[in-house]
Amino acid sequence: MNIKPLGGYMTQVGFKGNQILFSYETPVAAWDSERGEYIKTDKFWSVTTCKHIAKWFDGSACLAREVDQSELDAMVK
Repeated sequence: MNIKPLGGYMTQVGFKGNQILFSYETPVAAWDSERGEYIKTDKFWSVTTCKHIAKWFDGSACLAREVDQSELDAMVK
């Protein structure tokens, strides 16, 4: 596992071949290595979390498939 702080309350964690974006303490987006695709939560957490997701995707968040929050939660368990 590798942990990379990206800014205030924004962290990227490498775990089991995946790269997972945490906003505060919640996984909200990821590179899913099994499927070979980017995913992001379909849940609205806050304006700040939306900004974290957009920043992580460098403006390409529309290319990420939206998934239920439970899928991202399961990636870190």
